[in-house]
Amino acid sequence: MKARGLLAIVLTGALVAAGCGSSGGKASASKPPSKTVVLMTYDSFAVSKSVLADFTRETGFKVRILTTGDAGQLVSAALQARTHPEADALFGIDNTLLTRALDDNIFERYTAKGLSTVPAKLQLDREHHVTPIDSGEVCVNDDLAWFGHKGHPPAPKSLSDLAKPSYKKLMVIESPLTSSPGLAFMLTTIAAYGNDWTKYWKSLRANGVRVDDSWDAAYDTDFTASGKSGDRPLVVSYATDPAADVVFSGGKKTTPTVGVVQGTCFAQVEFAAVLRGGNNPTGAKALIDFMLTKEYQEGIPLQNYVYPAVRGTKLPSVFTRFAEQPPAYSMDVNTIGANRNHWLDEWTQTVLH
Repeated sequence: MKARGLLAIVLTGALVAAGCGSSGGKASASKPPSKTVVLMTYDSFAVSKSVLADFTRETGFKVRILTTGDAGQLVSAALQARTHPEADALFGIDNTLLTRALDDNIFERYTAKGLSTVPAKLQLDREHHVTPIDSGEVCVNDDLAWFGHKGHPPAPKSLSDLAKPSYKKLMVIESPLTSSPGLAFMLTTIAAYGNDWTKYWKSLRANGVRVDDSWDAAYDTDFTASGKSGDRPLVVSYATDPAADVVFSGGKKTTPTVGVVQGTCFAQVEFAAVLRGGNNPTGAKALIDFMLTKEYQEGIPLQNYVYPAVRGTKLPSVFTRFAEQPPAYSMDVNTIGANRNHWLDEWTQTVLH
């Protein structure tokens, strides 16, 4: 999921021996256990320096973050490097892409400490190759300051509204080929329209929908509410964006001007995992354990603007006031896995050709 802020971090604080075990993987018998955990993730991942510094103090492992693009590109990169992984752990694979990695067996099984505090509905892999870290809803967002002003139409109220002439050339989406929000929105339309879903996309194409490669390009550049020169007041993003809109206004807003179009949402769960063949599996497991601690989970809302996976985690007031949890479509991960490539081919033929 998206975040705004820190993209790549290397912590170099003092190390202690506690928490360091066998590095496994590619390490030789004479090579000392690695004291660095390499976390592979997407570009917009964020975590505070102080939180990772605490992880280093508690475990002796420092963290190096390796970013790879959007979530779809993250999974592709992990699959391409499966015989020679550059990282020890991965964060950012979600339920729309989960079976792609599981089928290629790139993760080690690991039952994380604290997993019992995560609701069963988020634990989508019974064999524990992945650990749920956060969840949220991918939705169409609208710029409330644009709609209904200066002769503009009122904001759309449904999925079907988006294909109406009133909203021609007003929406930007992420490609489902490269972006997990884009894939989630495609799955929303399949869940909503069944066998007629490509007809819906033909109507979106005829209505001038723009397709970007990544969330960053769609939201931060093309969306009118980004504060830049965007020209699209509709974007595929997250139900928590009203809260983010207030936070990132720098105190200029007390209420959000970004809204959520009801009936356009898909339930998303994000996972962390230990990469098979990584140099430091012990450190990877320690990091995943840490991601389920109170300290890490309480930082998720204002770092990545999604909901913590651990039940009962305290939320910041801006979240409880403005972040939304609307009704959302969902789909079994095995159904997604069995049909994803075919659906992506159909989408490509319908929208890009």
